[in-house]
Amino acid sequence: MTPRLLLFRRLALAGVLLALVVVVLGAWVRLSAAGLGCPDWPGCYGHWSAGSAAENIDTVNEAFPHRPLEYHKAIKEMVHRYFASGLGFLILVLAGLAIANRKDPQQPVALPLALVALVIFQGLLGMWTVTLLLKPLIVVLHLIGGLSTLSLLAWLAMSPSTAPERWSPASAGLRKLAGIGLAVLALQIMLGGWTSSNYAALACPDFPTCQNSYWPHMDVKDAFVLWRGLGIDYEGGVLDHPARVAIHFVHRLGAIAAAIILGGLSFLAWRRGTTPAVRTGGLLLGLVLIAQLILGPVMVMRALPLPLATAHNGVAALLLLATVRMNRLLR
Repeated sequence: MTPRLLLFRRLALAGVLLALVVVVLGAWVRLSAAGLGCPDWPGCYGHWSAGSAAENIDTVNEAFPHRPLEYHKAIKEMVHRYFASGLGFLILVLAGLAIANRKDPQQPVALPLALVALVIFQGLLGMWTVTLLLKPLIVVLHLIGGLSTLSLLAWLAMSPSTAPERWSPASAGLRKLAGIGLAVLALQIMLGGWTSSNYAALACPDFPTCQNSYWPHMDVKDAFVLWRGLGIDYEGGVLDHPARVAIHFVHRLGAIAAAIILGGLSFLAWRRGTTPAVRTGGLLLGLVLIAQLILGPVMVMRALPLPLATAHNGVAALLLLATVRMNRLLR
């Protein structure tokens, strides 16, 4: 590996760590009801920092009478924006390095450029999240964009295996299962974002039952309406209780499906993988999956404490990374 390519992969790994921080910070901001801590974009109440806004609080509150400044929320939102901006700059550097090193046959170029386009779109989604008042569809798309950025950076940071998985009917089946597992996990993460953005995490405060029933009364039709028009403030949620129950319950069903598929992938990779990397990847995937399956119910039964809820989002990101790594190792 050339020095330039080594630098590229190391920066990509730094990007993975930074993207993970941004994802967790985004969850922390959302779960602490600070998503509209700064009701404008890219600044905060017309200033570039929450501190400057607080120093001019009378002028700020006069300019934004519908949403007076709450400093503890504004500082959380701006910290998230600062880290996200740093990640965007790092991705631009990666793209520049890829173009400069494009003659190296091992240097990926298309993917770093696609990441630049993705991070620009992600910035727009961040703006719309605020200007469209936490519209659930935009919030979920913003979450998907963040996790897609994390996944692509992880793919770039992983060197192609020098001892790839030997082809066999079993390895071909494992490769297909890894692809299915990634798709199912992506869908489950979307359901989790939909649950959070519609404030449905506590719609079923009991476990394993939901509303003291294994099949509660639900309003599925209203639960998954993607667009409800403009000018609606979604902070706190707008859905009736039966619709929130439906969202939460479907998310639980998705967790069962994801657990079965990813658990199967983990076990088969651990037992049948032909390389140490695949076997270790299977074990790692299983451990992260178990942690997530424990966190979910505990978080609900303890009424969604902020540290546990944030950890649930962070471990979901780690589960995604473990699944992406399995796909990378098997291809």
